[in-house]
Amino acid sequence: MPPIVLILNGPNLNMLGTREPATYGHETLADIANLCADTAAELGLASEFRQTNHEAELIDWIHKARGRCAGIVINPAAWTHTSVAIRDALVASEVPVIEVHLSNVHKREAFRHHSFVSPIAVGVIAGLGSNGYRAALQHFSLLIKG
Repeated sequence: MPPIVLILNGPNLNMLGTREPATYGHETLADIANLCADTAAELGLASEFRQTNHEAELIDWIHKARGRCAGIVINPAAWTHTSVAIRDALVASEVPVIEVHLSNVHKREAFRHHSFVSPIAVGVIAGLGSNGYRAALQHFSLLIKG
């Protein structure tokens, strides 16, 4: 069984493709899910791709990753800047984390410059669009396979 990388997406990302395309692009979440599945397969990884608008559901998925997943790629979206609970769940999971954002959050509103996830992540990728997910999977492939 190949190592599993859990790819989690937070609120409003289900609206990709129609929501603020100048900021987030024209790709849909389904397009990104397909990119991740293809990339993971090319790298010899298994992937699970999920999105929710419910914080408790995201936390439950993170808890279930403990002892089961080799890595978590997470785009916490707005929860990046607000959720200590997600940060604490990621720490408790004891699974390496890479934080991904489609847009460059540092070029946006000041409140988006702070992340509760970044300090506990292996790495942070922002502003590369969907290629950020690909880069995160590539990095996990290197970490996992040594």
